[in-house]
Amino acid sequence: MTTMVQTQERPKRSLLIIFAVFVLPVLLAKLALDGNWFERGATNRGELLQPVVSLTPMLAEQAPNWRVMYVVPAMCNTECENAMYAIQQVWVALGKESDRAKPAVFLTPDSDSAATAMLAEYAHIETLSVNAAQATTLNNSELANHVFIVDTQGNAMLRYPVYALRQDAVMGSRDVLADLRKLLKLSRIG
Repeated sequence: MTTMVQTQERPKRSLLIIFAVFVLPVLLAKLALDGNWFERGATNRGELLQPVVSLTPMLAEQAPNWRVMYVVPAMCNTECENAMYAIQQVWVALGKESDRAKPAVFLTPDSDSAATAMLAEYAHIETLSVNAAQATTLNNSELANHVFIVDTQGNAMLRYPVYALRQDAVMGSRDVLADLRKLLKLSRIG
């Protein structure tokens, strides 16, 4: 009688072991993801914009290129100067890939005129003028006071802070460069 009970318990125990080995890890993984028990990994160094900010109306006349951009504010302080310097340096550091990405700034009707004079020093930075309505859209978006990467479809997808110190701006431009190189490597367009 005891042998019969033992043989009936073995299949139940085997079934529980199989359940524990295969199903329990899946359940624990699901709980970990839903409960945010750990920080999710990301390889980008900039802040991902979700949803992306469409700049298609402002870039409609432009060739489809990757762009590192900045919106020149009404008062161009050291952060503004460092942002323009940083996007120029990112373009220079791209080397042979520099024909696939363009440094550019948006000039609004309120943009500092001293900044436009300063842009003459940076021969490769493209200046794109926008009208008052587009300027309002840009200044009220997540792009204001940030350097950002725009894809070939005209969508701003990553943004980066601007810095008051030139050394910090150079270090921050390394993040822009790393993300842009990754995007260019993965992209066949532009």
